[in-house]
Amino acid sequence: MSAYVVVHGTVKDADKMQEYGGAAGPIVAAHGGEVIARGPATVLSGTSDHKIAVVLKFPDASKAKAWYESPEYQAIIPIREQALDSVFVVVGE
Repeated sequence: MSAYVVVHGTVKDADKMQEYGGAAGPIVAAHGGEVIARGPATVLSGTSDHKIAVVLKFPDASKAKAWYESPEYQAIIPIREQALDSVFVVVGE
């Protein structure tokens, strides 16, 4: 069963965001994931101050977690933290 990583975020530094995005995309792909949606986020119910969302699709939750925990992705988290205030959630098994 496919699993999805849903990211809600607010950009803090546009230049760092470009750097992060350029590095993150190939790492996602190398771990069997793909970006299926990204862009402005609209809250339909509840509240969130985050302005953007990204949805990544992986073959299953173990692959999604392996991507997130990989040394390659962990190495760019400091860039992400400069670029983006974010929340990451895995959905699926």
